[in-house]
Amino acid sequence: MNMNVNFTRRQRIVRFPYSSGVKSIVLAAITLTLSQTTLYAQKPLFTQPSWYFGAAAGANFNFYRGSTQQLDANFKSPVAFHNGNGVGLFLAPLIEYHAPYTKLGFMFQAGYDSRRSSFKEVTAPCNCPADLSTKLSYLTIEPSVRYAPFRSNFYLFGGPRFAFNMDKSFVYKQGTNPEYPAQVANPDVKGDLSNVHQTLISMQIGAGVDLPLSSQDRQTQFVFSPFVSFQPYFGQSPRSIETWSLTTLRVGAALKFGRGRDNTIDTNAVVTPTAKEEEEKGKNSDSSISFAVYAPKNIPVERRIRETFPLRNYVFFDLGSTAIPNRYVALKKDQVKEFKEDQLDLFTPKNWSGRSERQMIVYYNVINILGDRMGKNPTSTITLVGSSEKGPEDGRAMAESVKQYLVEVFSINPSRINIQGRDKPKIPSEQPGGTEELTLLREGDRRVSIESSSPALLMEFQMGPNAPLKPVEVVALQTAPIESYATFSVAEGNDTMAIWSLEIKDEEGVIQYFGPYPKSQKTVSIPGKSILGTRPEGDFVVTLTGQTKSGKLIKKETKVHMVLWTPPTTQEVTRFSVIYEFNESKAISLYEKYLREIVIPKIPEGGTVIIHGHTDIIGDQEHNQALSTARANDVKRILESELRKVGRKDVTFQVFGFGEDQSLSPFENRFPEERFYNRTVMIDIVPKL
Repeated sequence: MNMNVNFTRRQRIVRFPYSSGVKSIVLAAITLTLSQTTLYAQKPLFTQPSWYFGAAAGANFNFYRGSTQQLDANFKSPVAFHNGNGVGLFLAPLIEYHAPYTKLGFMFQAGYDSRRSSFKEVTAPCNCPADLSTKLSYLTIEPSVRYAPFRSNFYLFGGPRFAFNMDKSFVYKQGTNPEYPAQVANPDVKGDLSNVHQTLISMQIGAGVDLPLSSQDRQTQFVFSPFVSFQPYFGQSPRSIETWSLTTLRVGAALKFGRGRDNTIDTNAVVTPTAKEEEEKGKNSDSSISFAVYAPKNIPVERRIRETFPLRNYVFFDLGSTAIPNRYVALKKDQVKEFKEDQLDLFTPKNWSGRSERQMIVYYNVINILGDRMGKNPTSTITLVGSSEKGPEDGRAMAESVKQYLVEVFSINPSRINIQGRDKPKIPSEQPGGTEELTLLREGDRRVSIESSSPALLMEFQMGPNAPLKPVEVVALQTAPIESYATFSVAEGNDTMAIWSLEIKDEEGVIQYFGPYPKSQKTVSIPGKSILGTRPEGDFVVTLTGQTKSGKLIKKETKVHMVLWTPPTTQEVTRFSVIYEFNESKAISLYEKYLREIVIPKIPEGGTVIIHGHTDIIGDQEHNQALSTARANDVKRILESELRKVGRKDVTFQVFGFGEDQSLSPFENRFPEERFYNRTVMIDIVPKL
């Protein structure tokens, strides 16, 4: 058995022949974990236990490196031994604590830990084969922190290892010279290794998965947990002399059991929905958690949205390239005369995929729109500022690519286009000290910014280098208005939900399950069609089940009447958007005048303003949920304030914060363009029917 050990100045890398097997175990654990996530929405009689007791067993694959020759005080081998390998038994009782569906927990195990090995055969000076085997074993104490990154059955663990020597015996065997077959073999030398450390302090890291063996309908529940751990050589030199070091790979499984708590909690009286928007709140003895269901009335229209689509003044470049990405539409010179902003369907990207096709077609024509506007306004000038992680020269090369396209295709005079290079944009996404999701942030910072002081190119009321370009108006068909979704909300008081799910039962007792939803998701919007199917309307009993962070089990129930959205007539809706910079919740000041003088005059008497906030996928899900809600409320505050100034109280507001929910986000999140546009609040202005 061979093992390659490479030393560099900063690291030591150990490669094991068992690495492929370990990868298989980890992948199998993840697969089994994902296959069980749908079970959370069931309603068992007992909760999952928090405390577990049991035993763990496994095989230690021991890898000794270095040399040894002085075996005890009285015996020194005629020749040194190098590199030993062996397999030893690990057996230990264990105690484990982790609350259901939480990330952090604690593990403790103490038991027998064999580090036996056999060294590679060597040849003594007498031309005799020599062998050495050791039976080192320890009493090991291993406390560990348990971390479940997905709040699921898959977990990681790590912590210190305290080892107390129990056995240090060795056996030295020396054969005879094969040239003298009649020679009598030397007797085996047996004894205890000298200079053995009685106590070792080292570390371990590993991964495992909990596989339930019994149903949650039983109070005592058994779990089988295969695991793998790695114990590096740090702190594991067994002797105070010579150059021995030990690295161990442990593969094993634990069998453990725990007792769940009674999950049969009485529900309260069913609440009858009110006529006004049928908003219901379930009540029970736990007043710190409230549950609301919003089931809208039918909206009998097919909405055609006339959207004022904001045009960001950025062209994003792929990492490692200074060429304009092929997702941007490149025209030939003879196509310029046919190019029109309101007919962009004729000019589509080469490799198109995604949800909001109309809008992304607009954005991927941003350079063509810019060239067309500069051609129609011959006094306008621009500055192209390229920002690259490789430095200003690479940024200038990116800017030069855009300039060359405008000059060659749209015949723009080169003197009207200045270029600059920077290592970071003026408003960067990556902040100093940041450590998370840097790849996505850096993709967003590798861009060419279009700066201008020419009003003909810029958004209304905007000036300065950071001003966005003038918006483009597009018309799209909305398949189902956002307010036709059924919305389920959890409001928290002194306690907070760790996880929750929904059960929706119709008049015939047919049950649908939705979830589970994490603590960060306080609001869930489900299309009415997903609940009703093809039925025009129906009565349902909605039950929320969940567990709070303190371990309290919650069950709330309410009745609701739902009506399917149908589109017999056509209604035109006007949409505006506010774009936010990364991680900001306050509308930049340049938008306030725009909202006041452009958006508010479009709101008709008795109209409804639907405001929905979104984020990209960068960052924590809970933070993004709060951020999108803060953005939507920020826009509502500005609009309400301006409407009050002119004495208007006839407008109805509906506010939604969808966070990074990709089923409802305006765009996908593959490219930086899409992520930048997902940092938005959309304002839908609906006239009174």
